[in-house]
Amino acid sequence: MKQPHIALDGSLGISYAILPGDPARIDRIKEFLEDAQELSYNREFRSAHGRYKGVDVLALSTGIGGCSAGIAVEELRNIGVRAAIRVGSCGALQAGIDLGELIVVSGAVRDDGASKAYLPEIYPAFADIELLSCILDAASGLGVPHREGVVHSHESFYHDEADAQSAYWSSKGVLGADMESAALLTIGRLRGVKAASILNNVVLYGADTADAIGDYAGGAERTARGERDEIRVALEAFVRLEARQGRRDA
Repeated sequence: MKQPHIALDGSLGISYAILPGDPARIDRIKEFLEDAQELSYNREFRSAHGRYKGVDVLALSTGIGGCSAGIAVEELRNIGVRAAIRVGSCGALQAGIDLGELIVVSGAVRDDGASKAYLPEIYPAFADIELLSCILDAASGLGVPHREGVVHSHESFYHDEADAQSAYWSSKGVLGADMESAALLTIGRLRGVKAASILNNVVLYGADTADAIGDYAGGAERTARGERDEIRVALEAFVRLEARQGRRDA
């Protein structure tokens, strides 16, 4: 059955999904895929599919925020997707994390609204350990600058306590801030979808978020490189996950 928001159905038969936020990022992902084809574009959910090193991959944009990311996870699960990696952007919460450096999310502070609609905050948001291992192995193999750790998933860029909130989580060793990782990891865990998140740092800690995002949208060299890196790492992680599955099935 065609899903009401992503407008896709199980006839695709694809197990792996790469999830950018921005629909325009689908074009950049398609550059890495063989036989890439557009599928659908409904609301914020733009999709395409292709093959990477023999592995079928679905690319689906999720828009901004945990609510739409959660819808994507639910409907992807309904059409047979069993592993999903977010390739998004974040702002650093620690000094020394460079523009374009990747944060591989092992867990997320659930300060969003979407994940709380499913479970109380005491339930942790953490990446699937096997998929996380594949991502870290891929990043190291490609020589991509990255860090692994916890991020803060929040609900809004512009609320009045944003600066104080960032300072607080920075003091607790949290690496970066986004809006979607907690929902993706929580809902993926509940629904049996292996989920993980890779974030491209587009804001230096202490810099103005609005100005930095404007630079990112304009294609600043380091953040554009980070975007390419996170796409490559995610695709290579799927290849590794598929190989592990094949060994188990043998």
